[in-house]
Amino acid sequence: MNIVIHPSKAEGELRAIPSKSYMHRALICAALADKPTALYCPESNRDIQATVECLVALGAEIKENGGVYTVCPISWEREGTAHLDCHESGSTLRFLLPLVAALGRSAYLHTSGRLTQRPLSPLYEELVRHGAKLSPAGVTPLSVEGQLEGGVYRLDGGISSQFFTGLLLSLPLLSAESIVEVGGVLESAPYVALTCDVMKKFGVAPLVTPEKMLISPAAFRSPGNLEIEGDWSNAAFWLTAGVLGGEIRLTGLQKNSAQGDKAILSLLRQMGGEILEEEGVYIAKASKLHGIEIDARDIPDLVPVLAVAAACAQGETVIRGAARLRLKESDRIESVCKMLTALGISCRETEDGMVIMGGEMKGGTVDACNDHRIAMSAAVASVACPLPITLLGAEAVNKSYPAFFRHFALLGGKANEI
Repeated sequence: MNIVIHPSKAEGELRAIPSKSYMHRALICAALADKPTALYCPESNRDIQATVECLVALGAEIKENGGVYTVCPISWEREGTAHLDCHESGSTLRFLLPLVAALGRSAYLHTSGRLTQRPLSPLYEELVRHGAKLSPAGVTPLSVEGQLEGGVYRLDGGISSQFFTGLLLSLPLLSAESIVEVGGVLESAPYVALTCDVMKKFGVAPLVTPEKMLISPAAFRSPGNLEIEGDWSNAAFWLTAGVLGGEIRLTGLQKNSAQGDKAILSLLRQMGGEILEEEGVYIAKASKLHGIEIDARDIPDLVPVLAVAAACAQGETVIRGAARLRLKESDRIESVCKMLTALGISCRETEDGMVIMGGEMKGGTVDACNDHRIAMSAAVASVACPLPITLLGAEAVNKSYPAFFRHFALLGGKANEI
């Protein structure tokens, strides 16, 4: 779907959608629990649905009614080979691969899009070393057999925090204690903290330090009901739209959330953005921004929308520590720079980020590159453009935020399909 987005002022109030990252983890914990769990999540997306479908294929029963997902746990007696379609969800694949092995199940994990090329090493090798039988690396679909065993797992912390989350969710199911050693610095560490936060709500509390994780055998216990907290990652688009031009009020966000992307508040404020907090409501107002230096190691998902803010800021913004963005739904370093260049901004790629010279965006044609965060960032850019933006492949937003353009319209955004 291609659309034209017309210049507009961003104004109004919106409730943040539920966190996709939180929901993935809650669904898995609920599927491993001792009794049914009701998860309140009024907005879904393709990635969440992928995890739901895979858990159902493993033997869980999940029914949705009015935004409430009732999850009945996986039966340990389930037999046969399961077919798990992860679609393009990296979280689904990397969380469920070790889980299948920990359950001692046989399964085929199917992938599509760029997910098929995204790396599974060193998680792949560590699973094999501990008893899992996997089809050769690079073979699609990926087959899983065997029974995972406890022991010492060693992973480089600089590749993907999703590998660590997958092990944290899976290793409590084993009969022996496990240790996961972290090589180097764990990037995107807040996502691991989020995993532990969700697990604790289900009665499982691994011991995690920057160097290692101690995971003892434990039973997941349902809290009965759990509300999925608001998503700081997607709230970042609206907060940025507010500081670029207008006034947006956001509700439904937890100040003390473990989500790392709540850093959008401090980063926009460092750039000069005026964001107030009044009794749980975050108010982003039109502001004069200036360039800063950004270390994106823990917040890679914020880079596209921060780049839009940087495009409107006075002076230079340097983003570094984002090399893993080249392995996302698109090569996000390349696609972000192409987006800004198409809108009239000088942007230069570096090995692990980009250098953006702020100026005045004009408008133009942006290819979403099948990447939801590029599509949403381009829409936010329209707030600061005097001319329309033609967005190619706008349907990419369905991966994480199907209601994005409906909410965009509620805040004064103007877009029409062509």
